[in-house]
Amino acid sequence: MSKALEGIRVLDLTQWLQGPVCAQYLADFGAQVIHVERPVTGDGARGVRSIKALPVGDWNQYFLVINRNKKSIAIDLKKEAGRDLLCDLAAKADVFLSNFPIDVLRGLGLTYEKLSEINPGLIYATNTGYGHAVEVNRPSYDINVQALTGIMTRQGEPGQPPIYLGMGSGDTYGGIMSAFGILLALHQRRRTGRGQYIDASLYGAQLFMGAPTLQPFLASHNPFYARQQSRKNARNPLWNRYQAKDKWLFLCAENTDANWSKLCGTLDAPDTSGDSRFSSPESRAENHVTLVEALGAAIAETSAQEWLDRWQRVGLVASPIQNLKELSEDPQAWQNDYLMKTHCNEVDREVEIRGLPVTLSKTPGSVETLGPELGQDTEILLMEVLEMEWDRIEELKAEGVIP
Repeated sequence: MSKALEGIRVLDLTQWLQGPVCAQYLADFGAQVIHVERPVTGDGARGVRSIKALPVGDWNQYFLVINRNKKSIAIDLKKEAGRDLLCDLAAKADVFLSNFPIDVLRGLGLTYEKLSEINPGLIYATNTGYGHAVEVNRPSYDINVQALTGIMTRQGEPGQPPIYLGMGSGDTYGGIMSAFGILLALHQRRRTGRGQYIDASLYGAQLFMGAPTLQPFLASHNPFYARQQSRKNARNPLWNRYQAKDKWLFLCAENTDANWSKLCGTLDAPDTSGDSRFSSPESRAENHVTLVEALGAAIAETSAQEWLDRWQRVGLVASPIQNLKELSEDPQAWQNDYLMKTHCNEVDREVEIRGLPVTLSKTPGSVETLGPELGQDTEILLMEVLEMEWDRIEELKAEGVIP
């Protein structure tokens, strides 16, 4: 079965997470993604076998998963002949993707102005830390950019330190936004025949990720939307986290009399159900602290699954708060290909990986291979894409431009 992006060629000059993830999404759905790496050492992520000094499995899951379905070409861009070679490849590409700092691209002579002159239809895509309207020369990592966005100050209990939302969440979201921008630009090119310069930044992606609370703050400037909120002080006690006998749950119900009646019918707590302080939406909101405490005491007496069954029967929405072990055993995730298994050559066995976040019925994505060996496709790509003769390839090897 064909894939949606077959026929699209992407030059991928990215490392670490946001940029490689963008290219990975494109490769998953059929684009030919050529991952450009330095000779000898390659992509820095090839050396990642631990996170914070803790080993992560016996295979390099960090590099191999985010560079799946890609081809690898090794070129020394410090050499003029290497930069010329990349320009030749750009002339044959649809997308040039990089998360190198803008001044580095400028120093290499790989600017939008130069490459678009070589190939007017080229989509020139950058993944920056803070956007390109104002050039900012400071490091950008998921965690320090997240610190700027207000997301951290919304997490956790009041009085406790701000909480980092999670390893790489902004990077992966930024990768999706970058892929989205590339697809928009490719669609526009069909009308005009012209490419354009696009940028997707960590800062912009994470601001969008925080939109449900950012927008109310912008509309009202009410500090309520900008600070941590305690579950013990939830304005709507029917929309809150509660600890059952064996695990935490999230009850998601609007504060209406109908929902309160349904909830009361499941509680083994007549004192709470019949309490006049909770008899209307207004009184429940006014006495929210007391109601959260009362519901917490009642829910703590029974297992999570029992509550889920009771609430489902009466039409109340609730979910268990799972850990990653429980997630990895969820049939729903596997059957939708959100989690997948594939063969890993490095350890010669089947391994579990995160899968495809989007389902297409006629042109689905897939994982054909995990990340390539360094430079494994260099020669074949030069012959197929640039129609280069073997004698010239040998000359480039002798010059140290390619390994």
